[in-house]
Amino acid sequence: MSTLQKYRKDFPILDTGVIYLDNAASSLTPEPVIEKMLEYYHSYRANVERGVHRLSQRASEEFERAHLKVAEFINARSKQEIIATRNTTEGINLVASGLRWKKGDKIVTSILEHHSNFIVWQRARIQHGLELDIARLNSDGTFNIEEFQRKIDSKTRLVAIAGVSNVLGTVAPLREIVELAHSKGASVLVDGAQYVPHIKTDVRKTGCDFLAFSGHKMCGPTGIGALYVRGELLDQIEPLSIGGGTIEDVSIDSYKLAKSPMRYEAGTPAIAEMIALGRAVDYLKEVGMDRIQEHERRLTEVALEGLAKIPNVEVYGPADPKLRTGIVPFNVERLNPHDVALALDVSSNIMVRSGHHCALPLMKEQLCKREGSARASFYLYNTEEEIVKLVSTVAEIARSLA
Repeated sequence: MSTLQKYRKDFPILDTGVIYLDNAASSLTPEPVIEKMLEYYHSYRANVERGVHRLSQRASEEFERAHLKVAEFINARSKQEIIATRNTTEGINLVASGLRWKKGDKIVTSILEHHSNFIVWQRARIQHGLELDIARLNSDGTFNIEEFQRKIDSKTRLVAIAGVSNVLGTVAPLREIVELAHSKGASVLVDGAQYVPHIKTDVRKTGCDFLAFSGHKMCGPTGIGALYVRGELLDQIEPLSIGGGTIEDVSIDSYKLAKSPMRYEAGTPAIAEMIALGRAVDYLKEVGMDRIQEHERRLTEVALEGLAKIPNVEVYGPADPKLRTGIVPFNVERLNPHDVALALDVSSNIMVRSGHHCALPLMKEQLCKREGSARASFYLYNTEEEIVKLVSTVAEIARSLA
């Protein structure tokens, strides 16, 4: 029995017999995180950074402490580098709209990106007259660093890359890409939606300039995420919104913005959600990110080995589990992936995602060129027995085609 199985008790939905393998879309939320969110509503429900009464002071302290916890979780230098957002998408859009672009600036991204790290740059290209260059993958779904060497040049202003593919689970060689980009004077934005929940993250070691990620994929609630901005760049990014809470001073004809993170967090923020994200970070640290990564690697090995033996089943992405996280997309010959996902649910209570996974360019040009794929994705509370059940059920579905 895995040492992580004791944490399953914190996820009551698992007691219903559900085998939850849709973690790349959204993880489950453990009871300690829900309790922390309720603590805010039960004990110190008040606005933050607004009042002198004790409820507001307590809420403000918890809200600011959550920023610090997130900063420490990714090894940022200070909580000023952590901006509360709704999700990864908002963080990426904040950077896209906040950078002071010049016509002719170049953005380099890749074919495997989620739409949130792809169409954002297509819009920027149209709005600001930018150049957008797309790096392709190797045939096995791994990164081709030579592609980036060819495309990143002196005109490149930003490289935007997923730390982990939400379709293939492929782990990007971030340090190499960052070093290459910085050597050409370019900044690097990392879509960390699938990276931060599964891999121990150190922004100082990686060297990225921006990192966006979502709470709902890392045991936190929905509607909250974070954007890391390297301290030296904070004054170079215009806020997405300004208004209440973002200012230091206002006169009849001018205003002065507050320092980060307040200048970027306009209006009343998602207070309970941010406080709960801080607790989710504590939870993941208690479990241990290294243990989570190793556990998922073992589950991935079981899934890849089992699915590879089934006739009429095609699995996508790197064959080596060390090159990917616990995301395994597959198709059963002649079957629509939505039908496969429905069959898994109805026959075995297995929840997987199906479709194009918000990555149409990858699907259309390089992957399966079908309606998409079924996608199983794992997290700390999943077991080897559940993965074996997935494999056996897929085998039954495939046999029905014989």
